[in-house]
Amino acid sequence: MVRLYVDHPLAPEQPVALNRDQAHYLFGVMRLKQGDAVRLFNGHAGEYAATVAQTGKRGGELVVGAQTAPQRDPPDLWLLFAPIKKARTDFIVEKATELGAARILPVQTDFTNSERVRRDRLQTHAVEAAEQCGGTFVPPVGDLQRLGRVLDDWPADRTLLFCDESRVGPAEVLTGSRGKWAILIGPEGGFSPEERTRLRGLPFVRPVSLGPRILRADTAAVAAIALWQAALGDWA
Repeated sequence: MVRLYVDHPLAPEQPVALNRDQAHYLFGVMRLKQGDAVRLFNGHAGEYAATVAQTGKRGGELVVGAQTAPQRDPPDLWLLFAPIKKARTDFIVEKATELGAARILPVQTDFTNSERVRRDRLQTHAVEAAEQCGGTFVPPVGDLQRLGRVLDDWPADRTLLFCDESRVGPAEVLTGSRGKWAILIGPEGGFSPEERTRLRGLPFVRPVSLGPRILRADTAAVAAIALWQAALGDWA
């Protein structure tokens, strides 16, 4: 079943106009025709069945039917990560969406290799990941910010899980209440001594190990989210 994210209200009998990109995907790539079925979601109203009413190269229209799934929001978990190579940064955003991150924040650290990211492109990857995995929520992707500035403005009621590559050893067993959490993953070169010292001194930071091996940044992001979800998230 083809699934499509739309920035549009969803309710039975609601018409949904398609833009050029959506029309190309549905009619040019997926070869849908008038009368074919689609599933729609907008990130906050659950999933709905829809039917193709009009087709075209530059647009089209769908008509919404009955709701097929309720809204499923993830736990209040943020992912902070230092951007790396393009394909691997895309991978982090896609897997964070699939695994249930509520917000994705690229951060510039002392050793970050990439100084610029296209937030709109990463947001598109989050949308596509939600479409593919059956999700009804799309995490917002933030603009790239300096880690120091993010820490300066950090909300005191949110625990930051600092994945410290210098703590190689048995993976930590996470305990506590679900509440508000975030995960911080460093760049390929790791955190600088100054960053590590500051992070360890902050009251809302909890340093953890991800196991006996040093992981690549994209692998670490997946491992950390899975570890948290299994212990404190909606997998538990």
